[in-house]
Amino acid sequence: MHRRSSRRRSALILSAAALVAAPLLTACGNDAHPGAAAVVGDQRITVAQLENRVNEVRSAQRAAVPDDTQYGQVIAKSGGLARSTLHTMVLDKVLHRAARDADVRVTRREIQTMRAGLEEQAGGPKALETEWLQRYSVAPGRLDASIRTEIEAQKIARALGADMNSAEGQNTFWAAMSKASKKLDVDLNPRYGTWDLKTSKRTDLKTPWVREVTQDGTAPAQT
Repeated sequence: MHRRSSRRRSALILSAAALVAAPLLTACGNDAHPGAAAVVGDQRITVAQLENRVNEVRSAQRAAVPDDTQYGQVIAKSGGLARSTLHTMVLDKVLHRAARDADVRVTRREIQTMRAGLEEQAGGPKALETEWLQRYSVAPGRLDASIRTEIEAQKIARALGADMNSAEGQNTFWAAMSKASKKLDVDLNPRYGTWDLKTSKRTDLKTPWVREVTQDGTAPAQT
């Protein structure tokens, strides 16, 4: 049993605003990679791959909301899904590189443990899938991968000695992410937007691993 009420929270809060404010992503102003939504290191995220990910979410949303009117409302609320999904896909790769640099690894057992705790809190596996679909646009089939990135983020912070409850700790964490991003030389197709670190704030962006997680791997109760 997870003793949520008796454990002190160790919050790892990576806000969408911080993602944009941190020197993580720079977008190229030309279409140097036809057919690619982004190039991260030596890996291409193709437009087709991005569209497949978006379609996974849309299919899950359609299955969860069969009513046409309600589904239309869901679409309206997530109209920037392609760009936010690409943002997440790129950040995942940056995070994986930062994890490698910090000698951080995530095991299948750790993913299962965290998922079990989240399912307990949500009220079951289906309830958790629905929650993450609605709040983070994570398709059910991507839930384990999303949890993995959360665990990576926690472990990177611990490896760096970064207290994510403090501004200093957050700066330390994002410095490591920035370093990883520079190594990967992130290049975005301008079709999906650009990031001007001086003037732009993409507050509509959400990432599935942006959550507050307790020490025992469960999310705090919602209020």
